[in-house]
Parts: sequence; C-alpha cells; structure tokens
Amino acid sequence: MGSSGQPLTSIEICAGAGGQAVGLHQAGFRHLALVEIDRHAAGTLELNVIEKKRWGAAAAAECDVLEMDVTKFDPTVHMKKFIARENRPLRKGELGLLAGGVPCPPFSVAGKQLGRDDERDLFPTMLDLVDELKPRAVMIENVAGLVKPRDKFFGYREEIKTRLRDAGYVVCGWRLLEAADYGVPQLRPRAILVAIREDQYRGFEWPAPRKERVTVAVALEASMKRRFVDAGRPEGFHKWLEDAGAGGVAPTLVGGSKKHGGADLGPTRAKRAWAALGVNGMGVANDEHEVNLDRDLGSLQKGLGPMLTVEQAAIIQGFPEKSEWEFAGRKTARYRQVGNAFPPPVAAAVGRAIKEALEREGAVLEQPQHEEPDGTTWDLAQISLL
Repeated sequence: MGSSGQPLTSIEICAGAGGQAVGLHQAGFRHLALVEIDRHAAGTLELNVIEKKRWGAAAAAECDVLEMDVTKFDPTVHMKKFIARENRPLRKGELGLLAGGVPCPPFSVAGKQLGRDDERDLFPTMLDLVDELKPRAVMIENVAGLVKPRDKFFGYREEIKTRLRDAGYVVCGWRLLEAADYGVPQLRPRAILVAIREDQYRGFEWPAPRKERVTVAVALEASMKRRFVDAGRPEGFHKWLEDAGAGGVAPTLVGGSKKHGGADLGPTRAKRAWAALGVNGMGVANDEHEVNLDRDLGSLQKGLGPMLTVEQAAIIQGFPEKSEWEFAGRKTARYRQVGNAFPPPVAAAVGRAIKEALEREGAVLEQPQHEEPDGTTWDLAQISLL
C-alpha cells in the first residue's frame, strides 16, 4: 500500500518471457495484466503464472496473460479478470505501475537505429496508455543504444519526457544501469526511465550498485556440478571449474532473431569472451538430463568448455531456478526468450525503489532540477556492447 492507500498493482506491456515481471513481483507488485505478442513468450507467462501458479493462486486468479499486439490492447475490454471481479473496468489513476520493455531494435547498436522512424517503435503506444490509465508510476526499459551515443536520440528522449510531464508526471530521468552491478553475472547495460505522478511524488532514489559482482563460475557451479558429477564424470566438473574459476562476468547474452539461424552466444568477439569463462559459445546444449557428456569432455580438453543449457543461460540472466520459472517451446525458442529478457534482479532493484517512493509519507519533496545530459549518470566505461 502507498500513501494513497491503493494496492501496488501493475500492468506490463511487451512482457516477453517475464524477466521484468519476475523482478517486479519480487519487489512486491501485483500484476493485473501481462501483454505479449510472441506466442512462445506468452506461453511461458501462461505456464508459470496461470497453470503452475508460481506466484500463488491469488495471482493466477487476478492476472490476465494476453497474447496480443499491444497496439490493440484496451484495458477496459481485455482485462476480463479485473472486470469480472470488480464489476467495472480499471479506473483512471487506480493502477500502481505501468511497466514495459518496448521493442529494442529501433535503438539497438546492432540494428539501423531508426528510432521513431522504425515501425516497431512502441513508445507512442506506451505513452498513450499512460494518458489512458494515469498510473501512479511508470517504468520503461530499453537497450543502452537509446542513450549511447548520447546525442543521437536526445531529442526523442526529450519528447518522451515532455509528454510525461504534460501528463502530470515527475520524470526521474533516464538512467543507464549495468546488470552486473545488481547480482547478474553478465555485462548487460539497460536504459531505464522512471516517472512518478505529481500527486504521488515524495522523492525517488535510484538503486545503489552492489559492492561485489557475481562471477559466471559462482553462478554456474551448482548446475555444472549436477551436470558432470551426478552423471559420474567428476573430472569434467573439476576441469570446468579450473578453467572458469579465474574469469569474471559474462559478455552480453544475445537472443538472436527469428530470421537468422539457430541459437548461439553471439559474434566471434563474444565467443572468445565466453571461452575464457569456460563456456563454448558455438551453440546451446540440450537440457541437463540430455547433454552429450562425451562431447562436453572433448570440448573441455580443447579449452572451449561445455555449451550452456537453456536453464544455465537463464541463470546468467538472473532468472530463478527452473523449479520456480521455466520456459515454453522448443530449445531455440526457449533460448531466444532467455537471451532477449530483462534481467529480473535489475527489475527487482528498480521496482523496490519505485515501491519505496510510492510508500513514502510526508510533504512533497522538491522535484529533480537537473536534466540530461548533465544531470544523468552515464557510466559508459562499464558498457560492453557486442
């Protein structure tokens, strides 16, 4: 509950396989709707939230998982569970948080960076929903390419901020957060925007980075031990641990495109970085109980290491164990969901900061005075975009 006495509910658009949703759930938000167009990702949300009730029976009963184009999403029509329960649509101003990781290709350094001229740009749709729902807070996530190079999309970022201000929001700014600073064993910088409705604003503090980073060796140790020792090949585990132990965090995990081949861990530069961490980046292994141990041992002897399973890739993204969150579809579809996800620990850290801001009591604090570029922290030295 916040200062208004309203529950901290949320709607998320472009929800993907649930990386942001998992993090916001961990932060204490109750999801009313998760909107996602990809059938495999929507299947993952349905599997975990509704079928297996991983967030509990209450969450399954109140959350609509909607496999649909977000441009067609109408909260007054499509949120059937809320409407049935309350006998009315969601009221303007009632929602706690509107969140979304709108498509990144328009701003990715790996693409043409067409920005607003890219037909996949869904910022206008997100802002239309802000106008319609008037949530207490807004959280938007995108790739680092939206803010780097800083000047390329500066005008567009200002338009987004201006529209939010005109809608009655205090814009807390764009912040570039490095996933490795929040317990994710991977270099994955993400651009985050937070805005809080003026009548709800009591100040906002961005989450502080952790003092120590989690390495790939630490993150994967338990799963690699199961993979080799439980199969009677402990020498494979010890060899992997020796090779990976001196390494640090992983390069950016990539999900790839539906238009281009199978799953692997990125271009040549990325594969070299993975090899230094004891991982063969040439592909993705079968599930743990189906891995080819002879091939893995041969790869270890060549200094390449074993390929990651989808479940291990999910660990690199900061997802919970498979028993708490699993992915629908065949191997390549599951890997792409993982590789394109927003790391849950980063979403959880920002979500907790928003929750704390909404629960704050007392007089309205002075609004942020500095605007980008000089008022925003751009820690570009930590970025390793591939």
